[in-house]
Amino acid sequence: MVTLGVLCRGRHSVKPVCDNTRSAAIGWRTRLIVILMGVVGSGKTTVGKLLAYKLGWRFADADDFHPPENKEKISRGIPLTDADRAPWLAAMRSAIEQWNAAGENVVLACSALKRSYRDELRAGTVRFVYLKGDSALLLARLRQRHGHFADEKILASQMATLEEPGIEPDPAIVAEIDRSPEEIVSAVIAALNAKR
Repeated sequence: MVTLGVLCRGRHSVKPVCDNTRSAAIGWRTRLIVILMGVVGSGKTTVGKLLAYKLGWRFADADDFHPPENKEKISRGIPLTDADRAPWLAAMRSAIEQWNAAGENVVLACSALKRSYRDELRAGTVRFVYLKGDSALLLARLRQRHGHFADEKILASQMATLEEPGIEPDPAIVAEIDRSPEEIVSAVIAALNAKR
């Protein structure tokens, strides 16, 4: 699934993608924040960066909005509580509001596991893309990763927490992750254009 990146301000770094000819080639004219959601290992960052590049938009990663104490918990395999996530969600909502106010198109990679989290992030023109995969594929991917602070315990916790998007305002685009990032991005762009 595809998620729009975060325009990072303040303590967050800005990662602009400046090739606006890509979005023009697709014919995109309206502002939009695309949030790529899914559990750890679903490819949110890989797909999100490629999607942002293809569209000529900004990319942001929700991990950058976590306070250090949350990252420390995750690195020790301690699942976050809703109380832990509250300031993280508030920071992302604020960023989304700023992007919308500035008329910026952004791809944000964010787990957005629960509907209540997604409702918090619906601040203006937002579209969710759900990167969906089975636990065996996700586990295999995690075992190949190095240097990320999430591990297999976090995957199990996130799978238990996940509320797949169903009947919600502006239903999510669903993308199966058993394809290449290029194929996923092409499908997401087609779906985004179809829903304009």
